[in-house]
Amino acid sequence: MTAKKRTDITCLFLDIGGVLLTNGWDHHARRRAATRFKLDWAEMENRHSLNFETYEIGKLSLDDYLDRVVFHRKRSFTKRVFRDFMFEQSKALPGMLELMSRHKARYGLKIAVVSNEGRELNAYRIRKFKLDGLVDFFISSCFIHLRKPDLEIFRVALDMAQVPARQILFVENTPLFVQVAEGLGIQGLIHKNPASTSLKLASFGLSDVDGRKS
Repeated sequence: MTAKKRTDITCLFLDIGGVLLTNGWDHHARRRAATRFKLDWAEMENRHSLNFETYEIGKLSLDDYLDRVVFHRKRSFTKRVFRDFMFEQSKALPGMLELMSRHKARYGLKIAVVSNEGRELNAYRIRKFKLDGLVDFFISSCFIHLRKPDLEIFRVALDMAQVPARQILFVENTPLFVQVAEGLGIQGLIHKNPASTSLKLASFGLSDVDGRKS
């Protein structure tokens, strides 16, 4: 049996979009939607920018968001068809769920998600990709009505984790969010791709189980 490498890290904070999965509803997905449903891109983006933060912090339902952004006028397609299209944009990023699962099993890590996501998209992604089998608890913006880069979302995450900040590693693809978390003493890792993240994890004492490259 291979001996475990010593590490001071006992907990990972993970983003979902851009780390574990594709972003749920970013500008690329919205551009595809505008093309698919023949929507006015500029109008859609303007309405999106005015409403999406409110949706992400749980103060607007997805139905209400869509009423404001897409269905403020009569359309030739249904809201259900459009919602299905939105959900279909979520894909697992190659190797990341497996990499984090191996690390959790090997090191007994506590894993939390710290993510900006609207409730319905968040629920779909948790269910579709079985994230609750990997993640111990979710600090999602829609649940706690705070979103990154608000420092308070990381304070809530620390309270829920009950782990000293120095023992937490935050894996995130947005450098600003990492910098904010580091202000509370949380260590940060900027994710770019599975191979580089695996190497960076190893530098924190979290080497991969059998040396496989994701």
